[in-house]
Amino acid sequence: MNEPAVSHGPAAYAVFGNPIKHSKSPAIHGAFAAQFGADVSYRAVAVPLEAFEEKVAAFFRRGGSGLNVTVPFKERAWAMADSASDRASKARAANCLIPLEGGGLHADNTDGLGMVRDMVINQGWQLAGRRTLVLGAGGAVRGILQPLLAERPASLTVVNRTAERAQQLATEFADAPLSISAGGFDSVAGCEFDLIINGTSAGLAGEMPDLPEGLLSERCCCYDLVYQSEPTAFMRWAAARAAWAVTDGLGMLVEQAAESFYLWRQQRPSTAPVIQQLRELMTP
Repeated sequence: MNEPAVSHGPAAYAVFGNPIKHSKSPAIHGAFAAQFGADVSYRAVAVPLEAFEEKVAAFFRRGGSGLNVTVPFKERAWAMADSASDRASKARAANCLIPLEGGGLHADNTDGLGMVRDMVINQGWQLAGRRTLVLGAGGAVRGILQPLLAERPASLTVVNRTAERAQQLATEFADAPLSISAGGFDSVAGCEFDLIINGTSAGLAGEMPDLPEGLLSERCCCYDLVYQSEPTAFMRWAAARAAWAVTDGLGMLVEQAAESFYLWRQQRPSTAPVIQQLRELMTP
C-alpha cells in the first residue's frame, strides 16, 4: 500500500455510525490527544444509511485526517477502500479508514487487536494454549477471529443459534493454522473451555443464549465484547458459574481506538488511565 498520510498539528477525525449518539469515541480520542498536546478535533457523526459513501468521500475531500466507522457501516467501509490490511480483508469489514499520500483510502480493522490487547495486557490473561469458545457468528465475531487465532489457542470453537452461520465462518477461515470447530449452541455439550467470548447481540437486550451447563473449566476466563454500566447478562451468567475472571468490552473499545490513533498519527497513547476514567464515569 502507499504510505499513510501522517497528520501533525490541527487535524480532523470522526466516527461515522447510525445510531451514534452515545459514542464514547470523542472522549477517548480527546484524552489521547491531550497526552501528546495535539491539536485534534474528533466528532461523532450520525450518517443516513443511504449516504455513507458520499459522506466519507466528502469528509476526506475537506481534509479529514482519519475516520472510524461503527455499525452498520463497517462492511461498506471495507468495500469502498482502495487497499486493506489482512485483518480487515479477512473480516470483510473495517472500523478505521486512513487517507493515503497518493489519494485513496486504506482500510483496517482494529477490533480484534483491541480485544487481544485488553485481555493480555490489561487483564493479564494468557491466550496461548487455551481451549477457546466464541459465542455468535456475526460481524463482531468475524472481526476478532484472525487476531485471536494469531495468539495460538489450543482449540477454537464457534457456536451460533443458527449452526450454518458458524460453519460458514469456519469455512472462510479454513486457511488458518488452527482448524475452527463450529456448530449450534448444543454442539458443545460435554466440553470444557478455558476462555469463553460472547459475541452475540442478545446481550444488548439482556438475554443469554441457551447454553449447556459445565462449559467452564476450573480457571475459565469470560469476556463480553459489549459493555454496559451494569454487568451484562453474559457476565452475570459467567459469575453464577464461578468463572475465574469476568470482564466486559470497555477495555477493547479503548484499545481499538488507541490502535486507530496510532495508525493515523504514529503516536501510541497510554490506554490504562483512559479506561479507568471511563469506568469511573460509568459506575452508577
